[in-house]
Amino acid sequence: MKKALLVAASLITLSVAPAVYAQDGNSRPQPVVQPLTIPLPADKPYPGVMQLKVDATDVARGIFHVRQTIPVAKSGKLTLLYPEWLPGKHAPRGAIAEMAGFRASAGGKPLTWTRQPTDVYAFDVDVPAGTKSIDVTFDFLSPTRTSEGRVVVTPSMMNLQWEQVSLYPAGYFTRGIAVQLEVTLPDGWTGASALDGLKVSGNRYSYAPTNYEVLVDSPMFAGRYFRKWDLGNKVTLNVVADEPKYLEASPDHIARHAALVSEAVALFGVRHFDRYEFLLALTDELGGIGLEHHRSSENSRNPDYFTKWNDNDWERGLLPHELVHSWNGKYRRPDKLWTPDFRTPMQDNLLWVYEGQTSFWDLVLAGRSGMQSKEMILAEWATNAGNYSVQPGRTWRSVEDTTLDPVIAARKPKPFASWSRSEDYYNEGSLMWLEADMLIRQGTNNAKSLDNFARAFFGGREGDFGQDSYGFDDVAQALNAVYPHDWASFLRARMQASGQPAPTGGIERAGYRLVWRDAPNVFDRDRMAQAKNADLTHSLGMTVDKDGVATGILWDGPAFKADIVNGTKIIAVEGLSYSRERLESAIRAATDGKTPVRLLVERGGRYRQIEIAYHGGLRWPHLEKTASGPDWFDRLLTPRRAL
Repeated sequence: MKKALLVAASLITLSVAPAVYAQDGNSRPQPVVQPLTIPLPADKPYPGVMQLKVDATDVARGIFHVRQTIPVAKSGKLTLLYPEWLPGKHAPRGAIAEMAGFRASAGGKPLTWTRQPTDVYAFDVDVPAGTKSIDVTFDFLSPTRTSEGRVVVTPSMMNLQWEQVSLYPAGYFTRGIAVQLEVTLPDGWTGASALDGLKVSGNRYSYAPTNYEVLVDSPMFAGRYFRKWDLGNKVTLNVVADEPKYLEASPDHIARHAALVSEAVALFGVRHFDRYEFLLALTDELGGIGLEHHRSSENSRNPDYFTKWNDNDWERGLLPHELVHSWNGKYRRPDKLWTPDFRTPMQDNLLWVYEGQTSFWDLVLAGRSGMQSKEMILAEWATNAGNYSVQPGRTWRSVEDTTLDPVIAARKPKPFASWSRSEDYYNEGSLMWLEADMLIRQGTNNAKSLDNFARAFFGGREGDFGQDSYGFDDVAQALNAVYPHDWASFLRARMQASGQPAPTGGIERAGYRLVWRDAPNVFDRDRMAQAKNADLTHSLGMTVDKDGVATGILWDGPAFKADIVNGTKIIAVEGLSYSRERLESAIRAATDGKTPVRLLVERGGRYRQIEIAYHGGLRWPHLEKTASGPDWFDRLLTPRRAL
C-alpha cells in the first residue's frame, strides 16, 4: 500500500472508532500502573555471608525446616527472592507452592512482610533501623505422592535441592551472594554433594562458605544405604539405594563407569571441575531425575541397575549425558540461556547445541567406554529416526521452536504429541550432530571429526568451572575452523526450518539405511519390557499399556482415524479379552489385505466396536548396513582413551 493510501486509511480509522467507542455505554476502567519494585541484579558482592540451616530429619512426613540468617546493610524494604528460573530445567519451575510458614524476624521480634502480587516469588520484608541481620524461617513441604509433584524424600533416601529450601536477596548476581550451609540429616544417613569444606559432626553436615550460584548448582543425595567408588580423574560415583542389596556392583561395572570418565576427558581435553560427584539413586520410590550440574549430577535409575546389568543396557545413557553437560551446558552455555540470577527469564533457542549435541555424545561415549553396546546405540538412533520419519508436527514446527517447549508445556503429557511436537531438540539434535560428524569424517578421510569441534569449543582451561557463553555464529565458525563448509546454512536448515526431510543424513553417510522389520530393535524391545507396553506407532499408530489403554496416538494414523484418543481402553480383540499377543496376532492376520483389526474399546463408560483397516503388519525401525568398505559407526565408536 502506498504512503498516501496508508495515511488515508488511518484517518478513516480515527474518524470511525470513537463513535463506536461512545455508543456501547459500558464502563471502561484504565489499568493500574505497576511500578518496577524489584531491583535488577548487579554484578557486585552482597554485604556479608548468609547462613542457611536445613533440618532434613523429618523423613516420615517429608518436611524440611529452614532457617536463614541474612545480613542487611540498611533499613527499609528488603526483597527476598525464591528461585524461579532453574538451570537444567530450562523453564520457570521453582517449587514456590510447597513453601509454607514463612516468617521474618530481627532480634527475636517479628517483621512485617508482603508477597508481591505481580511476582509471587518475591517477598518484601520491612527492616527496622539499626538492624544488622534478619532471620527467616519456613517449611518446605515436599510431595508425598506423585500427584503432588516429584517425591524427594523416602524412608531410605532424599534429594536435597538447595533452591527449594532457601531465598536470596534481590539486586545482585547470585555469584556475588555468599552463603554458608549446614544441614542435619537423619541419624545413620550419609550425604554426598560437590560443595567444598565439609565438616561432619554426628548427623550434621556443614560446608565452607560459597556463593549462592554454586550452592544451587551443588545438590545433595543422602541415604540410609550408601556406597561410593573412585572412578579416577577426580570423579566419584556416589550411590544411594532402596535396599543394600542393590549396591552390589561388580568390578567390571565400576571399570566401565571409570572408562566413561576417561573417554570424556580424552574427548574434551580438560576437566572443568576440580572434582566431580555422580549422585545416583537406585530406586522405585524417589522421583526420577536426570539433572546436570557443573561438578555433579542428579541421576536415578531402576534399583537393579547393577544387579541385572545385562537387562539394563538401554538405560545406561543417562550418566554419560549428565557428565557431558559439565562441558556442554555448564561451562559453555548459550548466551541467552545464561542469566545473572534465578528470576531473569532464560531463552532456550540454542538447546539443540546444549542438549542435542550432549545427546549425541552420551551415545558415543557410552559406546567408547562399554557402558552401552553398538547394537543398542544404533537401535536408539533407529528408533528416533523412525519416529521423525512419520512425525507430522515437523511440517509446521522447527526443532528450534521445540526448545521453547519446557516453557510452553512444562513437560506435561499432550493429547497428540506427534502433531504438536515436544522437546525434539534432544533426539533430532542428536541425529543432526551425527550427520555433522559424518560429513567432517568423510570430507577429511577420517582425519577430523566432531571430536575436534568438541575439544576446541568445549575445552579451555583445566579446572575452570566458570561459564563461557556463545551464540549461533560462534558455533558455525568453530565448525568451519574444523572443516570448511557452509555450516550456518546446514544448521539453519535442520534446526530452524520446518518441513525438512526425515533426519537420516548421518545414518546414510555412515553407510546405513532406515528399514522396517516385524520385530522390535533391542532399544524398543527393552524399553517396552521396562514400561510393560507395546509401542505400535508404526503399525496401528499408538502405544498400548499393559492394561490395554492407548496412549501416544499418531496424528492421522490408523488409530486416530478410528477415533481412538489417549485413555481409550481396548477391552477385546477379535471378540476375546485384550492381550498384547492377541493384538499383535490380529495385526499379522490383517496383512492378507482384507481382514481389518477388530476391537471393542471403551472410553468414559461408552463402548463401541471398531474396525481398523490397516494391513501393513507389525513394523519397528532398524538400521541396516548398505555400503561396503569401512563401518563408519565403528570409527565413531572407537575408544580414544589409552587402553
